[in-house]
Amino acid sequence: MLDAAAQALSQMLSPPFRTVLLKSIGLALILIVIMGIGLNHLLTWVADTGEGWAETALGPNAHAPLAVLAFVLTIAASLGVIAGSVFLMPAVTALVASLFVDDIALAVERSRYPGDPEGKPLPLLRAIIEGVTTALLAVGVYLVALPFLLFAGFGALIFFICTAYILGREYFELAAMRYRPVAEARALRKRHSGTVFVAGLFIAAFVSIPVVNLATPLFGMAFMVHMHKRLSGAQPLRIETERAGAA
Repeated sequence: MLDAAAQALSQMLSPPFRTVLLKSIGLALILIVIMGIGLNHLLTWVADTGEGWAETALGPNAHAPLAVLAFVLTIAASLGVIAGSVFLMPAVTALVASLFVDDIALAVERSRYPGDPEGKPLPLLRAIIEGVTTALLAVGVYLVALPFLLFAGFGALIFFICTAYILGREYFELAAMRYRPVAEARALRKRHSGTVFVAGLFIAAFVSIPVVNLATPLFGMAFMVHMHKRLSGAQPLRIETERAGAA
């Protein structure tokens, strides 16, 4: 598994990956801004709605303190979205990965597994469905973990573990679906659920690093292509060994 992660990292700046890297970073930046704005509006709406409900329940005398509280919560929500952009990255990278899954996987297959049959391109609709589903799950986990992060301090750990599961599942299934029907890909993931979850911890750690996490789709997808190949019995081409032999 460490070797698979190292191989994925070593390929990220290779020529076949550079174009995909630039496109995925650009799209990720656009999506993170859109999702941040949307989440900010949602939290602001919740604060305003809560203020109205509380004022109705407590009476007009509570208007002033409730207005102050709502203002404070709105500011806190805005700062929380900005500071918590790292928590939105799993959702963003899930969407980005669904659009570039075949470009990334094909580059890995051709460079590291040249003797194996190449996977079939994933239908765009299926890839988008997988990406949107994973993104919604990640946002849901973020909203659930947020109160624990603010008040109990366990939110970061909860989110990290859930992110490992969610992204590990998505990237592995996307890699497997290039070679297997959807049901078979999911069955393979369940059969190796422990291994896939541990691999997901690597992706969760990667997506937790600010700025670097913009490249998560490339790392996550390349990593899980290697994991799927190894769980299927394939062995990667050792580029370093070949160069040493040629020398």
